[in-house]
Amino acid sequence: MNVQFKKGVLELCVLSLIARQDRYGYELVDIISGNFEIAEGTIYPLLRRLTKDGLCTTYLVESPEGPPRKYYRLTPAGFEVQQQLLREWEQFVRGVENVVKGEQTE
Repeated sequence: MNVQFKKGVLELCVLSLIARQDRYGYELVDIISGNFEIAEGTIYPLLRRLTKDGLCTTYLVESPEGPPRKYYRLTPAGFEVQQQLLREWEQFVRGVENVVKGEQTE
């Protein structure tokens, strides 16, 4: 898949997954990479930025398989951004489909 496509939708994917359920970093990598290829190193800088921007908060949960896991939870602002990105994505997809299928408006 085109790298630019992935970069443009990765934030929406991460926010949408966290909106449904609190998640930890590797879990996000695992779910997303099950749908399209991503490097593990791309998620963690994004999660740091989302936290720094106040869209996520974090908390630790002990793990039986190693060190505690850092879970991410959306803040109210994070939910708002996720919904806005989702609306923009849906509008974008409709526009691209119209152009690709020859149904564009001129």
